[in-house]
Amino acid sequence: MKLNNLKSAQGSTHSRRRIGRGSGSGLGGTSTRGHKGAKARSGYKRKIGFEGGQMPLQRRVPKAGFKNINHKEYLAVNLSTLQKLAEEKNLTKIGMAELVAAGLVRGKKLVKILGNGELKAKVDVEANAFSKTAEEAIKAVGGNTIII
Repeated sequence: MKLNNLKSAQGSTHSRRRIGRGSGSGLGGTSTRGHKGAKARSGYKRKIGFEGGQMPLQRRVPKAGFKNINHKEYLAVNLSTLQKLAEEKNLTKIGMAELVAAGLVRGKKLVKILGNGELKAKVDVEANAFSKTAEEAIKAVGGNTIII
């Protein structure tokens, strides 16, 4: 067997249909495009979302909602997490640097301390925001809340 006598299996390859090459080919005349109309012309391209003149879906469905440009996305850190962090590393002050080092926060994200869990350690906490319950719980133990 040599490369010059290799052939593909019988019936596995098909020659493409050459449309519009005369009436003798059987694919001449209108060349499978039907009679007249935009689709029969060269250069025809349908607009995205065009539904044959019917009102397109993106115009039938009403607009809904809005995007608040003043919205701030906070990463949530609970009191139970702060308690665990304070116990493990014997911290009296927990700020952004400590949260980043612990892998709880990444980069320059905003952090909000939430009141889920129990805090027993007296800790000064620095964050961008605090929930009321978290602030009360930190102050009840003798710690301070510092808003950055």
